[in-house]
Amino acid sequence: MTQYYLSHLEELEAEAIFVIREVVSQFEKPALLFSGGKDSIVLAHLSKKAFYPSRIPFPLIHIDTGHNFPETIAFRDALVEKLGVQLFVGSVQKSIDEGKVREETGVNASRNALQTVTLLDTLEELKIDAAMGGARRDEEKARAKERFFSHRDEFGQWDPKNQRPELWNLFNGKKHIGEHFRVFPISNWTEMDVWQYIQDQNIELPSLYFSHQRECVVRDGVILAKSDFIQLKPDEEVKTMTVRYRTCGDMPITGAVESDADSLDKIIAEVATTRTTERGTRADDKRGETAMEDRKKSGYF
Repeated sequence: MTQYYLSHLEELEAEAIFVIREVVSQFEKPALLFSGGKDSIVLAHLSKKAFYPSRIPFPLIHIDTGHNFPETIAFRDALVEKLGVQLFVGSVQKSIDEGKVREETGVNASRNALQTVTLLDTLEELKIDAAMGGARRDEEKARAKERFFSHRDEFGQWDPKNQRPELWNLFNGKKHIGEHFRVFPISNWTEMDVWQYIQDQNIELPSLYFSHQRECVVRDGVILAKSDFIQLKPDEEVKTMTVRYRTCGDMPITGAVESDADSLDKIIAEVATTRTTERGTRADDKRGETAMEDRKKSGYF
């Protein structure tokens, strides 16, 4: 009898597609939180495979801080048109103008934390009851605590000490009115898995993930791109560096790494030898030992 085996990437793909289909079967108004980063791009690709030849049966939601990389926005718009899906954009600038959040000031100012209010307002306005994201457990210790189906109360808050068991891949999506779930179909993937899957599936990515030259400034060991959103310190020097990005976020907080990896083969070889997590380059995670968990408890991605 012929035996059938799945590779580890095929197993991860099957698991993620199963979770995505569970979301569509259990919830009335699901959506995919799309940042334009590699993980959300992979999630969009998995969603396409999950329902092919039909279109993806839920919209994409992007929370726009106004401080995004131009490459990210251009890629987002092109992908949405290619997939033929609906895109909703929540504006942090609008939240600021309406007085719901206050813009940070100073050389380390960031709009990252402000996204939480915009995100929760957008989910409430659209009546989204399940928001899927590309977070993975290997990224950061707070995310390692989270389940596939992560319950959020009526205020959008996450309680890491009150999570539902998920024995035998049975997911409990029951909730009260006003509550919702965040769902993470690629929770069990590693950064290496993501890159190998991108190569295997020939998935397109924004150019900033590949080696390129960019004007940068080094601040507290983090390589930040020069932009109109960064206020330079008197002793900081802007120089042209050969870099690429391992993670995608706002320009003032997303650090690059010096790299000549301009192909998927080189990136995979680089990831195999690195000893720092991809979020180790994020300035927002360096604000405190529990920075990510504190943000997640208040409703962050």
